[in-house]
Amino acid sequence: MKEIFLCAINNILSGNCNEDCQFCTQSVRYRADIERYSYKKIEEIVAQAKIAKSHGALGYCLVTAGKGLDDKKVEFVAQTAHAIKSQIDGLNLIACNGTATKEQLSYLKAHGIDSYNHNLESSQKYYSTICTTHSWEERYATAQNAKSVGLALCCGGIFGMGESVEDREDLMEAIISLNPESVPLNFYHPNPSLPIKTCNISQSQALEVIASMRQRLGEERLLMVAGGRERMFGGNERAIFEAGANAIVIGNYLTTTGEEPHKDREMLEQMGYRIASGCKR
Repeated sequence: MKEIFLCAINNILSGNCNEDCQFCTQSVRYRADIERYSYKKIEEIVAQAKIAKSHGALGYCLVTAGKGLDDKKVEFVAQTAHAIKSQIDGLNLIACNGTATKEQLSYLKAHGIDSYNHNLESSQKYYSTICTTHSWEERYATAQNAKSVGLALCCGGIFGMGESVEDREDLMEAIISLNPESVPLNFYHPNPSLPIKTCNISQSQALEVIASMRQRLGEERLLMVAGGRERMFGGNERAIFEAGANAIVIGNYLTTTGEEPHKDREMLEQMGYRIASGCKR
């Protein structure tokens, strides 16, 4: 029986990013109608982590808006990780905090972070079309930094932002070149405030991306369908697992609402899949 791994996200610092990524509602430039707040209380984050664990999440991702880490963010994420690890067993803690140096990543690792999530988002060639305030090369370097300090790397991208089929191929090859432990595949969810108005990938094409990435990644790594899952596949989730995915995000995403976790669990059980109970494969 196929095991499906569950992951949850906590947006612990929301909506204050000055970058111009055209796919992201957390940028202040586009004035999207989202909840914006500074640092969440650590006790609130720990309580939310306990709820996620009760729903079967093995991965728990701490996300901060903004280009990257500074001293204040590093300390906040480190303190949050320490608090979670001191109260909850069995969670793989993932940090997703933008560009980061080796020193910053080492500090997070020392305080309980297990993995670092930094997506390439698009192909190198296409990236300047969707973001001009920082480079694709900075993203790639951060992913390399995470691996160099011994953190597990979670690295994927977004499909459907106007890119070509060639761009999708290039993105997948770039991801594979980093040898990540897990790959989150996101499918663009349009927002009326964002410059990218439509999603240019069909469900059948999205399934081809999943199957192609599984073939490139091999059978042992985690291949996760993350943002945009409900919009792209709602009612046809079985197809994503048949195509090769073995992980999903449960609950809400950064600024969009996801399915209720208990409904995702029921869906998986009805399909005959076993929900993974440990991170070791």
